[in-house]
Amino acid sequence: MTRASLPPTLPRRFLLTGGHVYSPVDPFATAMMVIDGEIAWIGSDAGALVHQDSVETVIDLRDCLMTPAFVDAHVHATATGLGIIGLDLSQATSCRQLLNDLRDYCANLDRSAVVWGHGWDDSRWPDDPPTRMQIDEASGGRIAYLSRIDVHSGLVSSELLHRCSGIEGVRGFDAVGPLRMDAHLKARTYAFDALHPTQRRNAQIAALREAAAHGIASVHEMAGPGISSAEDLQSLIALDSDPTQPEVVGYWGALQAIDEARALGAIGCAGDLFVDGSIGSHTACLRMPYADDSTTSGVSYLTADQVAAHVVECTQAGLQAGFHVIGDAAMDIVCGGIVEAGSIIGAATLRRAGHRLEHTEMMDEAHLRLLAEFNITASMQPAFDAAWGGDEGMYAKRLGPERASHLNPFAAAVTAGVPLAFGSDSPVTPLRPWEAVRAAAFHRTPEHRISTRAAFLAHTRGGRRAARHDAIEPGVLREGAPATFVVWQAGDLVVSAPDDRIASWSTDPRSGTPGLPDLHGDSPAPLCLLNVRSGTVIHHDDGVSGG
Repeated sequence: MTRASLPPTLPRRFLLTGGHVYSPVDPFATAMMVIDGEIAWIGSDAGALVHQDSVETVIDLRDCLMTPAFVDAHVHATATGLGIIGLDLSQATSCRQLLNDLRDYCANLDRSAVVWGHGWDDSRWPDDPPTRMQIDEASGGRIAYLSRIDVHSGLVSSELLHRCSGIEGVRGFDAVGPLRMDAHLKARTYAFDALHPTQRRNAQIAALREAAAHGIASVHEMAGPGISSAEDLQSLIALDSDPTQPEVVGYWGALQAIDEARALGAIGCAGDLFVDGSIGSHTACLRMPYADDSTTSGVSYLTADQVAAHVVECTQAGLQAGFHVIGDAAMDIVCGGIVEAGSIIGAATLRRAGHRLEHTEMMDEAHLRLLAEFNITASMQPAFDAAWGGDEGMYAKRLGPERASHLNPFAAAVTAGVPLAFGSDSPVTPLRPWEAVRAAAFHRTPEHRISTRAAFLAHTRGGRRAARHDAIEPGVLREGAPATFVVWQAGDLVVSAPDDRIASWSTDPRSGTPGLPDLHGDSPAPLCLLNVRSGTVIHHDDGVSGG
C-alpha cells in the first residue's frame, strides 16, 4: 500500500478522497468533506467532484482507512505519563531485575526527586517481591513508590513511610513487603502529592500524546482520593481546552461528593470509587475464597446501603454515579444498592440517569439482567483477558481455571443488552485500542468473544455514550457530527464473526457491511497516520518518528 501524504494541519474546509470511510451513512463511502470542524458530507469519489470548489484542500487518502476516533473509557493519565517519562517496571521478570532497574534509574536522578515506578507483576516471577530494605538500598534512601501492575498494592521506601505519619496502624500495612488496601492508598496519596507540578504536567502531556498517537481522541480520567488527587484532576481537565490534545472527560471517585465533583469540573462521582480491589492483589471481593489463598475472599469497602445512597444523591443532582467493581461478591453489593436506589427514586428515573460501572469482570446472568434493566454501562478492559486470562494465566492461578473461565463475559453482556464501553485502565494495560478490540474478538474463552465490529463500537461510540454525549449518534461518522476521526494505514479489511470466521463476502458491495482491519493471529495493528479532533489535528505521523 502506498503511504498517504497527509498534512500536519488542516484548513477550515477540506475534502478527503480515495479512502475507505467507516460510516453507517454509506458502507462503501470513499470520501468525506469537513467544514468548520463538522462533517458536511460523506459519499463516493465521484460524488466528491461537485464539492471540490467548496473546499481549500483536497487530500488523497490513497486507499487508507478512515474511522471514528477511539475513546478510552478508563485511564489514569498522570500515572500513565509517569510510566512513559519515569520508571517502567512492566518488563521486570524477577525481584532481582526490578531492583536492578530501580538502581539504574536512580543513578542519574536528583536526590530530592520522588521515585515513581509502575508495572511490576510478581504473578509471573520465580521469587517474591523485594523487601523494604532492598528498596531502600536500590533507591538510595529516596522517597520511592512502585505500584503493582493492578495499582492495588505497592512497594515503598522507608523514607516514604517516615513522612507518611500514622500509616503503620492502617489496614493493609506490612512492615517488610508490599502495602495493600488502605495502607497502599495512603502511601500512594502521599507520593502523588509529593510530585512537583512540572513533573505532573509533563506526565499528563506525555500520556495525552501517547493516546493521540494510537487513535484515541477522548479519554475518561478516573480520578479520586487515593488513586490521584483533586489538584491532579483539575490540572488535567485544564488541558482539555487545548484543541491539539485529546478531549478529557473527568470523573471524581468519592462517595457522595457532589459539590466537590462539580467544583473540579467532573461529570460524575464515578470511576474508581472502590467497592473492592483487584484479583491480582487478592483484594477483589469474592463469594468464595481464592484458590491460591484459602484464608481470604478479598475485601469490600462499601455496603449496599452506601451504594444506594450514593446512586440516589448523584441521580437527583444530575451527575453520573459509578463504582470500581471486580469480584462477584462486590457485584452483589452494587446490584443490591442499585435495586434499593430504584425503589427510592423510581426505575424510570434511574434508567434515564445513565450510570456506569468500571471493570465488572465477574458478572453472572442476574447481574447482566439488572445492568440492562437500569441502562447501566459496563466500562470494561478487554486487554485484561489478553494479559491474565487462559488456563495458565493469573486469573486461573488466583481463582482456579473453572471460575477464571467466566471472567469478562463480553458476549453475554451484548446479548443481555448491557451498554459496553471499552478502555485500558492505563497504566494497568497500555493505550492500545486496536489490541483491545483484538482481545475482545479473540477472548481466551471462545464463548465470551464478540465480533470485531461490536468491539470497535464499544471502543468508539460506546465511550461517547458512556459519557452521556448528547450529539446524534456520537462516535459515528455522519453529516452534522463533529469531525473527530482517524486515518489509518491498515491491511486487509474484513468482516469477522466471533467464532473466528471471516465472512467471504466482506468486500462484496451486496453485503452492505463495511470492513475493519483483519486482527486475526499476529496481524499488525493499523498505524495511526492522522488523528483529528473536531477538525484539528492532534496527531500526525511524519513517517519518521512513527506513531
